[in-house]
Amino acid sequence: MEKRLDHIGVAVRNIEDSITFYTNVLGGTLIDRYRSEAKGVESEIAIIDIKGDRTELLMPTNNTTSPIARFIKQKGKGVHHIAYDVGNLDQALKELEGEGIRTLEWSLRTNKHGRRLIYLNPADTEGTIIEYCDYPDKP
Repeated sequence: MEKRLDHIGVAVRNIEDSITFYTNVLGGTLIDRYRSEAKGVESEIAIIDIKGDRTELLMPTNNTTSPIARFIKQKGKGVHHIAYDVGNLDQALKELEGEGIRTLEWSLRTNKHGRRLIYLNPADTEGTIIEYCDYPDKP
């Protein structure tokens, strides 16, 4: 299955400062900003586009239960995950199963942009958090 880089998720402590850096210094454009209190997300999210490449800035909204808060506490701010558009998430999940790669099943969801996503188990990816996603409503 063909995969392409969809975005990079970056854990941040201060989303305002991060937006300023990504827009003023890197020349990006803020294309969306929203808050998700969904279980397993609990973050404020800003999407920055830099010449067609996307970065998601992720700031925890709950310092006790947000996975981004846990990540920052354990590893500090910085790259949280790398997301790959797999074209067909259902097919990709079958391929992963055949390869013995586990997913974090609780993370399966559709976000506000219609992107279906799931995280692969970092124990099976050499410690990197990898997101697989697709856009089933896109032509």
